[in-house]
Amino acid sequence: MTLAICPGSFDPVTFGHLDIFERASTLFDNIIVVVAHNTMKNALFTPEQRVRFIRDEVEHLSNVTVESVDGLLVDYARKINARAIVKGLRSAVDLDAEYPMALMNREISNIETVFVLGNPAKGHISSSLVKDVARYGGDVTSFVPAAVARALKEVMA
Repeated sequence: MTLAICPGSFDPVTFGHLDIFERASTLFDNIIVVVAHNTMKNALFTPEQRVRFIRDEVEHLSNVTVESVDGLLVDYARKINARAIVKGLRSAVDLDAEYPMALMNREISNIETVFVLGNPAKGHISSSLVKDVARYGGDVTSFVPAAVARALKEVMA
C-alpha cells in the first residue's frame, strides 16, 4: 500500500485544493490531507474548522482522510510511513517556493515530493485571494465550497 500526505494550511480550502486531493487519490492507495500549522501565517479558521471543511468535501473519496498536525511535516510523514508528499502547483511561482522545501524534506527524511499540476481553470484561486474577496463582501462561491463561503461571510461580517 502506498501512502502519501497532501499538506497545507488550507485557510480556507478551495476548489483548487480539492482538485489536487481528488487527483492524488487516484495516484496512491491512501492519502492523508494534513492541515499543517504554519507559524508564518495568521489563520482565519482554526485547525479543527479547516479539518471539518475538508472532511465534508472528501467524504466521497474512500482512500482520503484528514488530520491536523503540529511540528515538522517530515517527522509526521516518517511516523506514518508515508512514501511521498503531494503538492499542487498552479504556476512556476509555486514551483519556485516549493522546490527548496522538497529538496530539504528529501535530504532530512528521504521522502520524495510529488508535484501535481493544478487545473488551469482553477489556477487563479488561492486562499489569500479568496479571503481578500470575502473581506470586501465579494462572492466567493465559485472558488470555495458552500460551507466555506458561508463561514467566510460570517467571519468577515
